[in-house]
Amino acid sequence: MLSKVLVANRGEIAVRIIRTCAEAGIASVAVYSEADEKALHVRLADEAVLLGAASASESYLAIDKIIEAAKSTGAQAVHPGYGFLAENAAFAKAVEDAGLIFIGPPSSAIEVMGSKIAAREIAAEADVPQVPGSQGTIASPADVIAFGDEHGYPVAIKATYGGGGRGMRTVASAADAESAFASAKQESAAAFGRDDVYLERYLSSARHVEVQVFADTHGNAVWIGDRDCSVQRRHQKLIEEAPAPGLSDELRRAMGEASVRLAQKVGYVGAGTVEFLVEADRDAFYFLEMNTRIQVEHPVTEMTLGLDLVAEQLAVAAGEPLSITESGAAPRGHAIEVRVNAEDTRGALFMPSPGPIATVQAPTRAGVRWDGGYESGDEVQPYYDSLVGKLIVWAPTRDRALDRLTLALDELIIDGVPTTVPAARQIIAHKDFRNVAMHTNWLERDIDFASLLPPVEDLSDIDAEDTEEMLPRNEVWVGDRRYVIPFFTPAGPAAAAPAAEPQARRAATGGPRKKRGGGAAASGEAKSPMQGTVAQIDVEVGAQVEAGQVLMVLEAMKMQNPIRAAVTGVVDALHVEVGQVVAAGASLATVVAAGE
Repeated sequence: MLSKVLVANRGEIAVRIIRTCAEAGIASVAVYSEADEKALHVRLADEAVLLGAASASESYLAIDKIIEAAKSTGAQAVHPGYGFLAENAAFAKAVEDAGLIFIGPPSSAIEVMGSKIAAREIAAEADVPQVPGSQGTIASPADVIAFGDEHGYPVAIKATYGGGGRGMRTVASAADAESAFASAKQESAAAFGRDDVYLERYLSSARHVEVQVFADTHGNAVWIGDRDCSVQRRHQKLIEEAPAPGLSDELRRAMGEASVRLAQKVGYVGAGTVEFLVEADRDAFYFLEMNTRIQVEHPVTEMTLGLDLVAEQLAVAAGEPLSITESGAAPRGHAIEVRVNAEDTRGALFMPSPGPIATVQAPTRAGVRWDGGYESGDEVQPYYDSLVGKLIVWAPTRDRALDRLTLALDELIIDGVPTTVPAARQIIAHKDFRNVAMHTNWLERDIDFASLLPPVEDLSDIDAEDTEEMLPRNEVWVGDRRYVIPFFTPAGPAAAAPAAEPQARRAATGGPRKKRGGGAAASGEAKSPMQGTVAQIDVEVGAQVEAGQVLMVLEAMKMQNPIRAAVTGVVDALHVEVGQVVAAGASLATVVAAGE
């Protein structure tokens, strides 16, 4: 067994790993950035090493610093958790070359499965079904059009070295090819350092089902259950459950066996997840990707099978054989997980909302588990993922689990920052979710989710006098409409004060609207809706812009948020530069309206 493990991560997953190490009698080493000096994972670990500044590139992504921290503390192994460097083949190779144990698959397996094109080739060799896709990367919008003409629309442009929906664009027709191709490459380069993209036929109403696999160094490989992760927004999972409901036994077994074939083909070791798009009514499944790490949603598998997957990871890394000897063990009961993020869900905008947490109090009822990265008095930093914790429930049946989850969400207390709990309540209460009628586009396409959540106000429905009275406020764009979130101040997120009641709609007069009064809307001043980092600037001073045109992109908590011009006019000033960290409410740019 290992004696000391360095945890190369932060937040909830670092806390999870450190606690499992403590139960196994393994000493733990935390690493942290300057921003995380007082973080929970630092307080819980036996030792902690400062890596550098708040920026992930200077801390949690700094491979050399992490290797040095492991060596200096005498750690035998490095656990990457999920996110950051967890699926970075170069990091795994650096750990191996340093004579340390990487708690995960070999770097060679990470490298192959990290390339979506190489993964598709391996999947084909392992006889794993796939949706039609391009043969390698594509070079131009013409390739998109040719693929669409052959296989039909919609088409998905995907980042070859990406994941989590970043660098992905959906093309509905040939007319959209050029803009989608350019934006996919741009986001891929920004997120992953590579702008390679490829194509797949887009299944617009499929479910997202994944299979947990595990392999050891003794030649054993098994699949141990499946999970449904179909409820997504911006390709990010919100709710996961195990087992995936509504699947036939034959479909489950076929997916499990295909997953094991893939793991064996790539020489896999450790915990991994093979993701599929599933058309349950046709008993059909298609390979999506393989995640070469522990998943955020692994607790639902643990609770239905009585396992500790992190403990199993530690044992396999130490050279022990799997304790799970057979594939496809029947799950006991049903488990559901809700990701609780520090985001303001009003109007279904999910605005990142970092800040201090006054209180964290988890439910204590039977069958409820809280995996958290924060305690009362901690602060959610703007530099990293917004996950506060995960609320997981278990019950003998899915219906009972949903009833228990409803009560647990009501009992969960997180004060100080807005969270995604209101959105979770609406999702699990919806008849489509109860009846297993959801799919990956259900939340954003098939229901009016914004109508189920507290509103933000549409500026087009507000008189000049109203706007004067509503300041200060936060302006955001959703689709082609501009909205205002009342009572926003630079001192804190919008949810620091209650939302105002919606203003009554103006009667249609057929005449010209009054010119709005002063403030950001009239002057064309663009303000930051949140604390974040300027990821890119798309205009120059003196440029002519149209209302709604993207001026720059602000990144906060791993989400990219376009900042758009409020008026048509000329860019008079840019108040920030790329890489600059800005506070909520900070002035970003000024556009002088045409004719002024």
